[in-house]
Amino acid sequence: MTQPTKSDVLARLKELQAGDVPVTGGRTLAYVYDSGLEEADRVGREAVAAYAGSNGLDPTAFPSLLTMENELVGFAASLLDGPATTVGTVTSGGTESVLLAVQGARDSRPDVEHPRMVLPVTAHAAFHKAAHYFGVEPVMVGVDEEFRARPEAMAAAIDEQTVLVVASAPSYAHGVVDPVTEIAAAAAARGVRCHVDACIGGWVLPYSARLGRPVRPWTFAVEGVTSISVDLHKYAYAPKGTSILLHRTPALRRPQFFASAQWPGYTMLNPTMQSTKSGGPLAGAWAVVNTIGDDGYLALTEKVLDGVDRLVEGIGRIDGLRVVVRPESTLVAFATDDSCDVFTITDAMTRAGWYVQPQLSFEGGRPTIHLSLSAATADHVEEFLEALGAAVRDAAAQGPIAIDPGIVEFVQALDAATLSDDDFDGLLAAVGMAGGDDGSPGAGLPESMAEINALLDLAAPDLREALLSAFLDRLQRPAR
Repeated sequence: MTQPTKSDVLARLKELQAGDVPVTGGRTLAYVYDSGLEEADRVGREAVAAYAGSNGLDPTAFPSLLTMENELVGFAASLLDGPATTVGTVTSGGTESVLLAVQGARDSRPDVEHPRMVLPVTAHAAFHKAAHYFGVEPVMVGVDEEFRARPEAMAAAIDEQTVLVVASAPSYAHGVVDPVTEIAAAAAARGVRCHVDACIGGWVLPYSARLGRPVRPWTFAVEGVTSISVDLHKYAYAPKGTSILLHRTPALRRPQFFASAQWPGYTMLNPTMQSTKSGGPLAGAWAVVNTIGDDGYLALTEKVLDGVDRLVEGIGRIDGLRVVVRPESTLVAFATDDSCDVFTITDAMTRAGWYVQPQLSFEGGRPTIHLSLSAATADHVEEFLEALGAAVRDAAAQGPIAIDPGIVEFVQALDAATLSDDDFDGLLAAVGMAGGDDGSPGAGLPESMAEINALLDLAAPDLREALLSAFLDRLQRPAR
């Protein structure tokens, strides 16, 4: 076999990447966040490359990483009204920040045998992941008609086993800010930590308030807020792989650290889930934040929020659509009436070159389409609305996806806990998520997701989880 040349490898990378959604250009309204600033993107990529081989495991070996981390944390602490005692840690993303907030809360209370945390049902799924990993029982509390946490219900759910209370700024699914002042006060009255998940809004809402828009209090200016998570790779527009977890005091952060000298090697000391970690993402985030700067983020926020206003107004003019709640940040969720369905619209938008995210129904609510607007998309709102209008008209002409009543009854009667691998193979084939015709054991990526999502929407949450896990398992098979 001939050894590939550098140009061969790079050509193959380019070929592979051609099948991915675009990360710039403003046409991807999920997964990526695009400032539209070519210079910031270039600086970020160069910084990632320059530090790709450095190791964040030991700050004494790479003091430049420590300097950049402390400067980023300082920027975030000032942005989020942190007192002089505020400390923080750069993590790999919002999920790791959430995991550490939960783990730190649990380990701060070794006296609690069966720890619990109080969550609104709209809290990010990362908290359920943390519950699973760390044995902290999630106590779920319902929300009001605008999908905000109910402070009285949150307060009533706190008991002697509660180690953490959670609020969102904003919640991912609907883009609204919970009443943090009341929730944090209830937590403080019981001596319980209160974490605000601002992973997606933390770099937008402070600038939104500075622009004169109404923003309900949620930062460290609120008494009782003990920690906040905010992602740099979202609306700080940094390369993927960076978030910040802030604590009001060093004492609150201390249980987050892990140290072990119980072996003959180096003494392990980690502030995050990772030990060895590339310095590339941290350097990329530092470079982008310093390139854009405070004034730049203010301008980007003004631009993206103006885009949100025009987007919400435009969706309201399209027959068959409604925004489910007025967004308070950059996230928009909308639903359809009975003339069409969101899954057909999502596929039509993909064919038109726009990438949006369907959200399945939950607790009796209708499925929705979720949009994460970026500054780069704000320049193309009218173009997006034109494509959306055409997609809705096409979906209405086709009508909602019709599923045989027998299949509906069958799917809704399934118990995920009793299904075998053969059962999963059959179900995946039935919903179009099985492998191709080459006989390979892995699953293939379906060309259309509308029918698949419509069937998943019928399933109970535990069956959805099981089916998608089985699908991922079959996707991730070795290529030999």
